[in-house]
Amino acid sequence: MGAPIKQLRNHIPIGGPARREPVCGTETPFRVSLGFEPAWYTKRCGTDFSEGFHKDPCNRYKMIKVMKAELVETFPSVPYWNTEDETDLATISGCYGAFPVPHAFGVPLVFRFDGWPVLDPSGHLGVEEIEKLTVESVLNGPVVEDIFRQMDIIEREWGNIHGYLNWQGVLNNGFNIRGQEIFLDMYERSGFARYFFSIITEVMIRLAKMVQFRQRKSGFAIDQFSVSNCVMNMISSEMYEDFILPHDARIAESFDRFGVHTCEWDITSYIAILKKLPKMGYLDMGMMSDMARIRREFPDTRRAVLYSPVKLKEAGLEEINKDMETIFRSLAPCDIVLADIQFTTPDQRVRDVLHICKQLEGAVSITQNITEDKDRIT
Repeated sequence: MGAPIKQLRNHIPIGGPARREPVCGTETPFRVSLGFEPAWYTKRCGTDFSEGFHKDPCNRYKMIKVMKAELVETFPSVPYWNTEDETDLATISGCYGAFPVPHAFGVPLVFRFDGWPVLDPSGHLGVEEIEKLTVESVLNGPVVEDIFRQMDIIEREWGNIHGYLNWQGVLNNGFNIRGQEIFLDMYERSGFARYFFSIITEVMIRLAKMVQFRQRKSGFAIDQFSVSNCVMNMISSEMYEDFILPHDARIAESFDRFGVHTCEWDITSYIAILKKLPKMGYLDMGMMSDMARIRREFPDTRRAVLYSPVKLKEAGLEEINKDMETIFRSLAPCDIVLADIQFTTPDQRVRDVLHICKQLEGAVSITQNITEDKDRIT
């Protein structure tokens, strides 16, 4: 019997895209992970997510402090925002949004006042440009240098270097660096595609190890990697197994904890392939997935469902309540991920959904207590 799988849970940094963090043992059966689009903060707090937020850790510290105060005041029942704990203010979370790796490869970013940075589509790399790159040239480039500059500042000013950079996944990064041509490459230039994916994988592993080693030295315990396979549904499960699975498996074996973020889509047809990955400590999905089967197939994995922010805003509360009941019955214990909540979504709607999830947890607690009482009587 192998070592127990070390789980991750969903985590959405304040002002940053969703990430994962280690479970701590206090997770409830239907834990809600809340996150808001940058415009939500901009409208309420005047937060500016332009270049300074991503390159100046002191500026980022001040802005996250303001955003956290707004969250605590608006949603006081949420336990993981605490204004007295400032550990998560001195952080690299959110730095360069979802694109530190493609940016390190040379794709320019477009910074936005009320949004996360996006990639400049004119900056996608061609075949010849990629063939000239080496792992060392990327790791010794200006973006990596800036990340370490920021970590130096954080340790000097506050001590622990908190945070979780968004590493994306091998295929995601290939798409972000190369554009949609990567899918043609897999058919027409398969040798090049395999070479490209191997370079991306080596950069991801080595850069994450370098950053996390630096963080551990500062006192922040981190040894994990969650791949983001948001565009995995753009290729068949057979192509994923052929081109990407070996790289994901190598990443998994390189870190203490590992997980897979898919996205808000049906992962049912990929279940058999995903089961081949080691150390599956986290797996998320859309609610159209065969959740009951996933619970059976991944009993030791922390599971999560990403719920549409559009549906959260526009659907009737009765429909949302039914959705939550379905997710809870089929997949719990799990996380329900309410990410990218729009600034036009009423606060009361968010509070109502938090209440629904709490009621579902209460129902299972009552059932467990009754069962335990019967067992004692018997």
